[in-house]
Amino acid sequence: MSDSLVDQAVRRVRAHIRDHDLKVGDTLPGEGHFATELSVSRAVMREAFGALAALRLIDVGNGRKARVGAIDGSVMAASIDHAVATAQVTTTEVWDVRRTLELRTAALAAEHRSDQDVRVIADHARQMALYANDLDRLIGHDIAFHQAIARAGGNALFHQIVRSFEQLMRVAVPTAWYTRETEAQRDVVFHVHQDIAQAIADRAPTEAAALMDSHFDNAISDVFRGKAHSA
Repeated sequence: MSDSLVDQAVRRVRAHIRDHDLKVGDTLPGEGHFATELSVSRAVMREAFGALAALRLIDVGNGRKARVGAIDGSVMAASIDHAVATAQVTTTEVWDVRRTLELRTAALAAEHRSDQDVRVIADHARQMALYANDLDRLIGHDIAFHQAIARAGGNALFHQIVRSFEQLMRVAVPTAWYTRETEAQRDVVFHVHQDIAQAIADRAPTEAAALMDSHFDNAISDVFRGKAHSA
């Protein structure tokens, strides 16, 4: 009974946001308002607000009213990580989805990027090479490079989905990196990131997508070669 009341309360809050055309950051009525409207206890509404906050649909802070939340890729990330961990999807399937998305984001970035986007993307590509011997920093710039490209494309949903792959990248990138044993092999990785950045700067969407495709060809084979070596 309690669960069904909470579900109803969650639906009512979401309906309120839609019906009142609320936007990110707009305030919501308090738990008491909804409790009275639905004839449920404050405990039910507290649980409903907690569920909505966990999904990042609302932002609940101490001492202030709940606000409409912003889209957050971390929610998708948790779902993807869970799906991989419980063998509902494979790493190969996730990588296939990521590849499809990132070819598109590279092309969109080349079409819509700002001068600031170009600087940020190029800087992350340079920093990857600079920190070739510092794997944590290298991975951080690699992740930021791909997220900056997605952001430059101007599609907020693409950006959040690419963000959702961050934890998977933190596992997969080291696996791939350890298979690149020579300086020449590692330089290939740095150069393709720099070439992608340049294609985006040149507003060359077809070239940017093709370079990203080549990057994924190499990265995926490196990931699975690394898995084979560790097995």
